[in-house]
Amino acid sequence: MKRERTLSMIKPDAVQKNIIGRVIVKLEEAGLKVVAAKMVRLSKKEGQQFYAIHKERPFYNDLVDFISSGPLMALILEGEDAIAKNREVMGATNPKEAAAGTIRAEFGDSIDKNVVHGSDAPETAAIEIPFFFNEDEIFE
Repeated sequence: MKRERTLSMIKPDAVQKNIIGRVIVKLEEAGLKVVAAKMVRLSKKEGQQFYAIHKERPFYNDLVDFISSGPLMALILEGEDAIAKNREVMGATNPKEAAAGTIRAEFGDSIDKNVVHGSDAPETAAIEIPFFFNEDEIFE
C-alpha cells in the first residue's frame, strides 16, 4: 500500500444541505486525513477549466453550471491508497447504485447532485490538487 494524496470536493448541493461536517466524518472514519481545506465558489470559467476533461460530453454544460452554482469545500485527503479509499467511501456516481453507508448513498439526490467529487487516478489528483491549493496551504 502506498501513501498518497487525493482531491476531494464537497459540492454545492452538500454545502447547501449543511452536511460538510458529516461528509468529513465519513472520510476521516475511513482512515483519510484532511491535510488542506478551503471553501470556494468557482466562476463559470473556473468550472469549465476544472471539468475540461468532459468538454465533449453532453452533460458538460450542466456540470459546469452546477459546480459554479454555489460554494464548495475543496479538500486534500492523505492516506494509504487514498484515491481508491476515497472513491470507495464516496460510492457510485449514481446514488441509487451506491453501496449502503457510502456518502452518495446516504446524502446524494441524483447522478447530477451527488454531494462529492474525488480524483480518479494519481495523474488526475496531480492536476486537481494544484487547481485549488498551493504547496504552502497543505499541512501534514
